Amino acid sequence: MGAQRRPPGPAAVLLWGCLLRGCLLRLTAAQEAILHASGAGSSPPSKDYCMLYNPRWKELPTTLENATSLGLRNLTATPLCNLSEIPPDGIKNKAVVVQWGPCDFLQKASVAQVGGAEALLVANDSVAFFPSGNISQFPDMKILIAFINHKDFKDMEQTLGSSITVRMYSPLSSTFDYTMVVIFLIAVCTVALGGYWSGQIELENMRTATDTEDREVKKRKEEYLTFSPHTVVIFVVICCVMMVLLYFFYKWLVYVMIGIFCIASAMSLYNCLAALIRRIPWGQCTIACGDKSIEVRLIFLSALCIAVAVVWAVFRNEDRWAWILQDILGIAFCLNLIKTLKLPNFKSCVILLGLLLLYDVFFVFITPFITKNGESIMVELAAGPFGNTEKNDGNFVEATAQPSAPHEKLPVVIRVPKLIYFSVMSVCLTPVSILGFGDIIVPGLLIAYCRRFDVQTGSSSIYYISSVIAYAFGMILTFVVLVLMKQGQPALLYLVPCTLITASVVAWRRKEMKKFWKGNSYQMMNHLDSTNEENPVITDEPVAQQ
Repeated sequence: MGAQRRPPGPAAVLLWGCLLRGCLLRLTAAQEAILHASGAGSSPPSKDYCMLYNPRWKELPTTLENATSLGLRNLTATPLCNLSEIPPDGIKNKAVVVQWGPCDFLQKASVAQVGGAEALLVANDSVAFFPSGNISQFPDMKILIAFINHKDFKDMEQTLGSSITVRMYSPLSSTFDYTMVVIFLIAVCTVALGGYWSGQIELENMRTATDTEDREVKKRKEEYLTFSPHTVVIFVVICCVMMVLLYFFYKWLVYVMIGIFCIASAMSLYNCLAALIRRIPWGQCTIACGDKSIEVRLIFLSALCIAVAVVWAVFRNEDRWAWILQDILGIAFCLNLIKTLKLPNFKSCVILLGLLLLYDVFFVFITPFITKNGESIMVELAAGPFGNTEKNDGNFVEATAQPSAPHEKLPVVIRVPKLIYFSVMSVCLTPVSILGFGDIIVPGLLIAYCRRFDVQTGSSSIYYISSVIAYAFGMILTFVVLVLMKQGQPALLYLVPCTLITASVVAWRRKEMKKFWKGNSYQMMNHLDSTNEENPVITDEPVAQQ
């Protein structure tokens, strides 16, 4: 049983990635906008496309009627990195479309502004990232800078012809953000279900361990699966090292993380669904495989899980629907880790959550004072550094475009696109609100420990229920601060204090802090009550003294 519940190697590596990028709940710094393109004598006469821009640099009107009409000039064949590359007939009062690379897009915007252009549209393979950069190097920048999908630009030319005029505006978004509700439900339900599942496994183990020998075997298995305080410290140090490695070698390591995610999430999805399928009483036909027999339905299940992971890997950059598969795989991954990994006592919980809180705050709030471009390492990795970029003295400089997908992101977040423009069918499905897997898994491990402690002490789930409520309150607090400050927030900054303080107060009020602090690693059952197997007697003495 211990071998079946042991987390696979890929899952452990991916958990590091979750903490590298995942401990961050944020709304992207970009704002979605509509590019209304019109053609001369074309059918249809106009069409709407989605684009992203940074409202901190330049504001757009909120309605089409107030938007300025600009002629569109295709300069995708020109780098537009120097003034000499401006066409002889000029680009005054035009919206200029350029390709990504080979120079910084802010430099392109500077050149376009000198040429008299009103807007710079950067055509790229995806608009699922936000326009940012060191704007302080260009203090006189007045031109609008926006990002559009390269496929949309090609469609624009084919549909509307070569003579195109555009108007750009950003509709007012609704005051109610449904993405926060969806993320809240996903996060709370996942930690609640994962913690409950961990407790059920603990209960089944105690029911099957009826003699001293079985209990000793179970004890050794549990110690093999647990995170000791020393292991927790080493784990956090490794997280910091991997964070730095990803920051400098992102364009290579991101593909390693994608591969690990596919393996770990497919295995996690199988484990979650197999637990449900095994409870179905029919369809249990088996086939012989050597000395073992395998249920046919589990073979089909494994093929389904692999297929889901493969489909996501192939279409992961599809903005319209790939996020659904990523969320399904991510939820399964979080559930599997929460019910599998075990923190042996509250002491380990405090060390893990406390260190990761410091880790999160450091990489979000402190690193901007260290990096030369003034950007947070965590925010850059959360958003995905711009593809085809290299670091030169701490600043992003675009390199020559490559045929491979340039804007890969670490697949360690729950993503929920925000659709705000309803009058045009699915114009903008981006940007997205994201919640890192780490913001689910890390507090989830504490909630799972609370559930197991409830099972061991027969405390009517008081620790489990209170910790889930505290997690939900911490998520709401995170959303409130997110809306008020209008910038990304490290969710653990609010989740960790809420859950740790609540669990501590419950243990103190019940006068069980000593048991709760020492936990399962230092407490052994003297015997099981023959009349109530769910309420074992637990001693306070360390194992070594028994």
